[in-house]
Amino acid sequence: MTRVGRVINLTVHGIGPTERELDPGEDGTWVNIDQFERVLDAVVGRDDVRITFDDSNASDTVIALPRLLDRGLTAEFFVLAGLLGRPGRLTRQDVRALIQAGMRVGSHGWAHRDWRRIDDRQAEEELTESHRTLTELTGRPVSRVAIPFGSYDRHVLRRLRRAGVTRAYTSDGGAATPGTWLQARTSLVCGLDADWTRRVLDETPPPMIRARKLTGRVMKRVRG
Repeated sequence: MTRVGRVINLTVHGIGPTERELDPGEDGTWVNIDQFERVLDAVVGRDDVRITFDDSNASDTVIALPRLLDRGLTAEFFVLAGLLGRPGRLTRQDVRALIQAGMRVGSHGWAHRDWRRIDDRQAEEELTESHRTLTELTGRPVSRVAIPFGSYDRHVLRRLRRAGVTRAYTSDGGAATPGTWLQARTSLVCGLDADWTRRVLDETPPPMIRARKLTGRVMKRVRG
């Protein structure tokens, strides 16, 4: 089913066996290969679903990339520029391989920091140096971001605007309106099954839940 006037942005974090020590809580968004493949199969042929990747995990190229290509799917990979080459993370060559395969690369910042709790020096790394590094690496302008931890407020959004960010993805969940600057996303979770996929892709939440989500997003935009 394809819905007009809305888009579902899915976020993948890690897939399959872990190749590094995970941060606390990170295992909650790590899925196995079968789960990942079932989600991909569910979105083939749909133009109202976008697939994104966060955190620069090695599984992005080792596991995800060939399965995307097998299904004729494209995705956007939000890279942590300061962690390239670390154990279990993407390398610079991996990022080039994503571009060569027809994927898009954006920024997830420099070192996976909470953007609500960074100083000016760290903000320079997260929002300027990361974009410069990835632009030089890919040979293409990088101006789209995925906000780490989905943590933002009016000060973060102001910084993003000043940094020339052309689209910012959150972790707010639910559908988004195509073309808007701030885009909600839904993260894949370790317990996902066919029912989870159907609910996320095709069900319209009850009005009360939609109102609660909208209120939460508005509060994030004005707090700080």
